[in-house]
Amino acid sequence: MKKILMLLAIVLLGTSLLACNKEKSEVEKIIDQAQNMTLDELMAKAYEESKDATLYGLGNSSRGKTAGETFVAKMKEKYPDYNGVIEWSQPKENSIFEMLTQDTNSASPKFFMTLIQDGSQIQSKMIDTGILLNFIPKEFREAQGVDLKENGNPLALQTLSKVFMYNHGDGQHTFDNVWDFVAQGQRPMFMGLNSEPVGFNFLLMLTQDKYVKVVKEAFDALSAEEKAYFQPKVDALKNKAKDLGLGKDAEYSLAWIQEWVNNMNVKTDDGPISVDLVNKSAAGQTALIVYSKLRSITESAEASVNNVKVAAYESGYVGFGGYAYKHYLQILKNSPHPWTAAAFITYMLTDATGFNPWGKDIGGYSPNPGINLDHSQAGYVDGVNVFPAKNDKGADWWLSMDAGKGRLVVEDPVYASQVAFTVGEWIESLSNFK
Repeated sequence: MKKILMLLAIVLLGTSLLACNKEKSEVEKIIDQAQNMTLDELMAKAYEESKDATLYGLGNSSRGKTAGETFVAKMKEKYPDYNGVIEWSQPKENSIFEMLTQDTNSASPKFFMTLIQDGSQIQSKMIDTGILLNFIPKEFREAQGVDLKENGNPLALQTLSKVFMYNHGDGQHTFDNVWDFVAQGQRPMFMGLNSEPVGFNFLLMLTQDKYVKVVKEAFDALSAEEKAYFQPKVDALKNKAKDLGLGKDAEYSLAWIQEWVNNMNVKTDDGPISVDLVNKSAAGQTALIVYSKLRSITESAEASVNNVKVAAYESGYVGFGGYAYKHYLQILKNSPHPWTAAAFITYMLTDATGFNPWGKDIGGYSPNPGINLDHSQAGYVDGVNVFPAKNDKGADWWLSMDAGKGRLVVEDPVYASQVAFTVGEWIESLSNFK
């Protein structure tokens, strides 16, 4: 037995040494250099690399097309004879992972970079497999207020907020606790978990210790009658929380998740949800949707942003105000234009114009505070606060874990991927999962 263990140790050591001594690819070497270069220096490299090239980008946000166009315009300002073009495509539903994998394994890879969401699958299918490579721009890294621990690996383009809203019906309805959204008789509108994986990740994240504490705190603030309704459901999940290897009080999060999934009113998209929610006829209805959807509401006698309230903005609200997911910027390991990818990524994270396709709206926040716009008066019209729900309190407020602030449940790719096959399978077993 000792000889077997010794041989096994030697094999493992050899494998480890081989991994450590593995020569870096050309793309990895370029990334190493690029991380110590300014945008101007990277643009010079991009000019040499893609002066007359067509570059193919793939992303979960159609706004990458606009960013690509302004990047090319910036390149032309610096190099008038630059003729590079970025062709941007947005895959349907969840096909981006398959597309990136196929492209990486093809004889002639074409995608030079990607803008991608769904941290759990990114971690397990893209990063752990080496298909996507991380690149952290020098000027982003050195910018004031940048938190590399939270947004550096994988590199985040932005954090987007989905927040609890409700139609107050001329003040007749109030939701001042996150448990109110799963109370008896509630049917919160929400995108289906199969069609919107970031919503699934949100539920996974609720079992992380720091968010469990918020859920439990909100439970403790309920009335005796409300506790009496929820407590048996919580108690019934105590053993399940242990079986799943979760921490203290996790049964409270499991109970909230269970009630949410089993009672949610599944919709196909946040746009139609927002249109329904702002109608006078929707008094008392609730939703968890992208905050920026309020920007596109057409005001009428029957429908108005003023018919809804953002729950977390209301005085005395207890619990988390919604959740946040991220768009990540990555370079493919076989990128045909890695220098240009590095320049384009740097542009979106350090130049206000580069981030503007996303930053122009409420609810989306760059990890580089210096290029975020102030939307705190987005609801003002001619100096008058006409639509208070649109007045975005900003990233610091929404992402704070302090009581009385947004307390968004933020996606963590590593944690979400770790519990995807434990907590995730339990969520998928719930009766209304779809």
